[in-house]
Amino acid sequence: MANTSYEQNNKAGIFFSSTLLLWLVSVLFEIVFNNRKELLCIIAGACFYQIANWVIRYLVSRDPLFVNTSVSLLHSTITSLSVVFILVNQWLRNGSSVMFEHSQLIGGAWQWAYPALCFSCGYFAYDQWDMLQYRLYSGLIPSILVHHLLLLVCFTLALYRNVTINYLILTLICELHSIFLHVRKVRRMAGIRDARSIIVRVEWVLNWITFIVARFASHILITVKLIKDAHKFQPGIELPLALVGMAGMNLLNTFLGIDLFNAFRREKKHQQMNNHHHD
Repeated sequence: MANTSYEQNNKAGIFFSSTLLLWLVSVLFEIVFNNRKELLCIIAGACFYQIANWVIRYLVSRDPLFVNTSVSLLHSTITSLSVVFILVNQWLRNGSSVMFEHSQLIGGAWQWAYPALCFSCGYFAYDQWDMLQYRLYSGLIPSILVHHLLLLVCFTLALYRNVTINYLILTLICELHSIFLHVRKVRRMAGIRDARSIIVRVEWVLNWITFIVARFASHILITVKLIKDAHKFQPGIELPLALVGMAGMNLLNTFLGIDLFNAFRREKKHQQMNNHHHD
């Protein structure tokens, strides 16, 4: 059984390592041969988060899962602040009626949106490599590696063609929820698991609110907007790629919601068992 699990992990590792290498070659080709210097922000993002990885590993802990989760928390925080800043800035400049027009979402790029998307794209490449390097995944088709590959493909193609940049910035609103996902993991690794504590209760409330608003509802609304404006798209790959990408994200959000509910129920059940034992 152990050998079967190892073989599955090894096959998945080979496949996703190969796709990551192909992605890197593609990005470097665009930068060097097509003089796309703006894509250097992707490399800068990957390097920034790798350096953060080394700093945390050296100063805090050498546990690969703790280090990976801490860097993910850093990314979620930086990305959330960036997205909120971009949206508020655009709202104040042009108003919601203009900023959410189809032409703006497809062909335009709000101020700072392009470099922010590049920087976040670099993180997903870094995280994919870190998970592959330390085998922080399991199964023949690890959902987290599929998720990162899906994002890398969608983000990179959009950056190459300079289309749907603003749509993708909107999808990154979900990083508000990711903050509390990563906080929960760090909290549990730190040994704070008392479901009665104020910290844990507040964390769960914020976890559920941001999951429903920033991840589940926002991605559904983006999908509805894509379908509603489908007739406005020019013939090409943009609409099919966007719909497939959002379908994948919505499916993963559903699985994440189920996992979150099960985790919440387990923590409550564990606390009830402890209370019964003390009584």
